[in-house]
Amino acid sequence: MPSTTPSEWAIEADGLVKAFGENRAVDGVDLRVRTGAVYGVLGPNGAGKTTTISMLATLLRPDGGSARVFGHDVVREANAVRQLIGVTGQYASVDEKVSGLENMIVFGRLLGLSHRAAKAKGLELLEAFGLAEAAKRPVRKFSGGMRRRLDLASSLIARPPLIFLDEPTTGLDPRTRGQMWDVIRALVGGGSTVLLTTQYLDEADQLADRIAVIDRGRVVAEGTADELKGLVGNASLLLRVVDAERIDDTVRAIQEVLGTTATVTPEAGRLTAPMAEPDRITDLLIAFRERGIRLAEVSVEKPTLDEVFLTITGHDAADQTESAAADDDQEEVAA
Repeated sequence: MPSTTPSEWAIEADGLVKAFGENRAVDGVDLRVRTGAVYGVLGPNGAGKTTTISMLATLLRPDGGSARVFGHDVVREANAVRQLIGVTGQYASVDEKVSGLENMIVFGRLLGLSHRAAKAKGLELLEAFGLAEAAKRPVRKFSGGMRRRLDLASSLIARPPLIFLDEPTTGLDPRTRGQMWDVIRALVGGGSTVLLTTQYLDEADQLADRIAVIDRGRVVAEGTADELKGLVGNASLLLRVVDAERIDDTVRAIQEVLGTTATVTPEAGRLTAPMAEPDRITDLLIAFRERGIRLAEVSVEKPTLDEVFLTITGHDAADQTESAAADDDQEEVAA
């Protein structure tokens, strides 16, 4: 395996471009992914996430720009890069006709392991991913979540230092998504670097050290989850008072303590106020108690994924769905 001399960057990409006919699926993407981190690439279908991963993983040749994986150029040193990465795509690449263990053995043999070594490694990974009891079961009988875990396990047989996960939890139920999150955390805890693409802000928030927002083939925002939330706007404080006649007093207290103006909803007794400083909630609750204002409900509402895209890009995340359909087909064929 090529050397992975300690380096600050696992991935360095500058001005990556990829076009399919008239469509520039990736239009000048710059990325810096630190070694030992989870880097999230957030974007709707058709934004260029899969095409970007395909170029970084040497599956597609860039039309412009450059990229390096642990210092190795993805075009000039493609073979070296391939020995340093593992790739899990949006759709499981396993064979449904054979068992989970047989799939693992095939992947191990393709990587040059002996049959005995491939079987041993396969059993080890199936155990780690909670699939040991189903090891001899045909994959066609696996649930969607089990297939995704098997697909990820198969990409780790060679213990690559860099792992590309392209929307690994799309279509999974909340419980299985949580299991996949635990697996990803364990990979990084074991020393791997992960580049994760996702459509879900909460997933990027939970897992990623830094996040790039890609829209129409370009990085339109980059930073930590908190920094991106700051671009979107403040969280909102939602209240319902016990005595509807105290609404005006409640609005005044919010203005005095938070410095923001609350909006009264059509339903009597409910208020919404932007919250720039969450740590001031305690002060507000104390003020309510001192003034005898009793609350029936209190909650904090965070920005949604659509609000993120609406604020950063000027359009809703769903706006790309129809126009992106053809782009997605091109990306999948190319990848």
